[in-house]
Amino acid sequence: MTPTMLRQLWSLIETTQSNLLLKLDDASLVQWLLKQFKQQRALNHEEMNILNDYLNNRLSLIREMAEQR
Repeated sequence: MTPTMLRQLWSLIETTQSNLLLKLDDASLVQWLLKQFKQQRALNHEEMNILNDYLNNRLSLIREMAEQR
């Protein structure tokens, strides 16, 4: 994953309403974030897999950040 992709992803997470990040279950949250990210940037299959794994591994952090807002 490129640094630009990481910045775009975390920007998306930070600008998403906290209540949405907190109310979705894990699988739905990952899918929602992937869908929103794909609207900003075209992704190939490998990038989608990498991003999916990254999000799954960072769900706790994403939820912690949302709770703190």
